[in-house]
Amino acid sequence: MNIKRILIAGIIIWIVGTAFGVLTCGWLFNWVYQLPPNIWKDPTEIMAAGNVIGANVIELLGAMIFVAVYAFISGGIPGEGVKKGMTYGLIVWLVGVLSGIASMPFYMTIATTVVVYWIVQALVVNLINGAIVGVIYRD
Repeated sequence: MNIKRILIAGIIIWIVGTAFGVLTCGWLFNWVYQLPPNIWKDPTEIMAAGNVIGANVIELLGAMIFVAVYAFISGGIPGEGVKKGMTYGLIVWLVGVLSGIASMPFYMTIATTVVVYWIVQALVVNLINGAIVGVIYRD
């Protein structure tokens, strides 16, 4: 495992993911969060310094873990470069995201549109993240 690559890829994924989230959740698709039931915190509370710092630290750690797991298992993933990275992103989405988010309406009072949006958004983000890792690792 190359710690330098993990750090570089993790930081890039975190930056890209944050920008993607701001553009999609914060602007283009922010209407999704207006659908009833309104279970979200007030925007001023969300933007409180402690919440912003905490969320970013967790997202950065998640990006580092995403890259570290790729580095650890990349030998078993078919393909090379971007294709290999995107395959990894798809696998992470199938195992981690799809199964977890798709079950939410069964135990939470949440708009189905939000769930569908999160599933699609997570697929796109995981494919982008995988492509970034694949480019940086190029194995």
